[in-house]
Amino acid sequence: MTTLDEPLKKVLGDKTAKALDKHLDLRTVGELVYHFPRRYDERGEHTDIRSLSVGEDVTVLGQVRRATTRPMRQRSGKLLEVLVEDGTGGLLTLTFFNQAWRERDLRPGRWGLFAGKVTEFRGKRQLNGPDYVLLGDEGEASEEIEEFAGALIPVYPAAGAVPTWTIARCVRVVLDTLAPVDDPLPATVRAGRNLVPLDTALREIHRPGSREDLERARRRLKWDEAFAVQLTLVQRKMRATALPARPRPADPDGLLSTFDSRLPYELTEGQRRVGTEIAADLATTHPMHRLLQGEVGSGKTVCALRAMLQVVDAGGQATLLAPTEVLAAQHHRGISALLGPLGRAGELDGDPAGTRVALVTGSLGAAARRAAAAEVSSGTAGIVIGTHALLYEGVEFNDLGLVVVDEQHRFGVEQRDALRAKADQPPHTLVMTATPIPRTVAMTVYGDLEVSTLSQLPSGRSPIASHVVPAADKPAFLDRAWRRLREEVEAGHQAYVVCPRIGDGTASDTDDQPPPDDDGTARRPPLAVTEVAPLLAEGPLHGLRIGVLHGRLPADEKDAVMRSFAAGDLDVLVATTVVEVGVDVPNATVMIVLDADRFGVSQLHQLRGRVGRGSAAGLCLLVTEAPEGSPARERLDAVASTTDGFKLAELDLEQRREGDVLGATQSGRRSHLRLLSLLKDEKLIGEARQEAIDLVTADPNLTAHSALARSIALLVDEERAEYLEKG
Repeated sequence: MTTLDEPLKKVLGDKTAKALDKHLDLRTVGELVYHFPRRYDERGEHTDIRSLSVGEDVTVLGQVRRATTRPMRQRSGKLLEVLVEDGTGGLLTLTFFNQAWRERDLRPGRWGLFAGKVTEFRGKRQLNGPDYVLLGDEGEASEEIEEFAGALIPVYPAAGAVPTWTIARCVRVVLDTLAPVDDPLPATVRAGRNLVPLDTALREIHRPGSREDLERARRRLKWDEAFAVQLTLVQRKMRATALPARPRPADPDGLLSTFDSRLPYELTEGQRRVGTEIAADLATTHPMHRLLQGEVGSGKTVCALRAMLQVVDAGGQATLLAPTEVLAAQHHRGISALLGPLGRAGELDGDPAGTRVALVTGSLGAAARRAAAAEVSSGTAGIVIGTHALLYEGVEFNDLGLVVVDEQHRFGVEQRDALRAKADQPPHTLVMTATPIPRTVAMTVYGDLEVSTLSQLPSGRSPIASHVVPAADKPAFLDRAWRRLREEVEAGHQAYVVCPRIGDGTASDTDDQPPPDDDGTARRPPLAVTEVAPLLAEGPLHGLRIGVLHGRLPADEKDAVMRSFAAGDLDVLVATTVVEVGVDVPNATVMIVLDADRFGVSQLHQLRGRVGRGSAAGLCLLVTEAPEGSPARERLDAVASTTDGFKLAELDLEQRREGDVLGATQSGRRSHLRLLSLLKDEKLIGEARQEAIDLVTADPNLTAHSALARSIALLVDEERAEYLEKG
């Protein structure tokens, strides 16, 4: 009998094991057993051939309708065309060049699995030279198709050299020799949640006897995935609670109180509530670890600044880590303006009871860098704003009490950890995100953080109207968009034009990678800032003052462009996604996003938030060549239909690979959450979290559950655990 740790080459032989390793990264029996089917087909049940996308690698279950051989027109030889149907009228053509002998196998009425890349010829979907395995006529038994003997046919994530039927055959061999798998889940949890044993689940996920058996197996394995992550997060949260931290209690007569009294507007109810939550955390003897999420323009920066001032009042320093120099400079300007004399202590017009605000970025000259570093190390600068340059040697804090991380998803684990290491004791941490997070993502990715949410916009914010501009179908609409922009400028306002690419480089030359095309077909390169700006200046925006902003500009030039735009010296800013977050120009009222289908849902929502920040209404025009009815167009229509960031976050989650959401991309490894859906399994995730809290409360280090601890290491691998541990 074999075990989950057994190398595949001992069970399947060298040749097969090497193919599974090379093409699917599967080396042990356990890795193969946990390589679950993508879906299950039934003969007679339709595969929905009509939903296939061009360029997609697919495995289709279908029945041969007819097979015909004819001479090729353009060259010698014969072409075999096989028409396959899915049971509901969906038709797919299989083409084989100079393989007429296959017609003997591909007889009408035979069922088979057909694997290949979808192409299109004269409006018809087809597979050219697909691999296939025939499942036999009704009542016909065959040893080669034994793995498909059940009513449900597993279809696996496969590779061209290792098709699904090869994987199924390997799984059958492994399961036939696999010893019963021990179940690490506590019996009380298994019974209380009505979960089948692990051994049963692992066998029935591959060879289910019925849909009911399959659902029971899937539920148990989803539970294991959710439970492993939640145990990791709950343990981390409890360990963080046990760490010592210097309390930073509020001072009723300090800088924060003075700042509040001088604010030119009233805080929203949400800002006051969040402020109370953060103030209480900062006053405790263990590190705050809080997530502050909110709609675009909901006032997160003011909440973060008030937290920083509380720490300064308590004798400490606070730092704000921003992902780009543009955003860091914007934060520096904005916070300095909000503080006024309170942020200029030591200057002629400064308040002696105030502090200083330092900016640290990679582009600072040597003298400026030394001056900033001196203010930081001496503690003169109570508030330090910067990019990853804060992590370098030479930047030392006097007493770092609070780290505010803006747009955390843009920083690597090591960067965040390096900044926290600059404090004598673990500092308090506040993570800010302007991308609203669905509850299941918050539980699964940020489950070790307390969550504060700002959903209320400050008074004075104006509504934003959004419209899709179908440039290919109706070019006159694009002409109208440019006229609309000119009208706003003539009314004294300003505008953004956003492009996916910088230019003067390759098609992937971007500040932020857009998602791939929906249908896999080749398209022209995305529009570029450096190419679009001169065309606009010579064409529809002739005579307007146009500036250019992107990530490759020198830092001083970027800062100069933003200052000019903020001062009203530029009418139009043509930019990449470098303006996605943090840029605040209340006079900007219109944004035109070119090639909008190249951006993700959350990106578009963030970009749109740059307009309507003043008293005048905002307008966002999403220009696209995507045809009506395409997935890309539907995505844009959804963005245009609502400004509710939480609804859009759900949509974004639907359309993204959940592994990306869970940090697999950041960790460089594939996601080990194979079955769990953050969108569909909210109830199950919540149940797993409660069980994890109960178990870790009773046994913090899982000392009495060593088998469970080992199973977590398998489901949440070492690098994944480090991502969760440091995140």
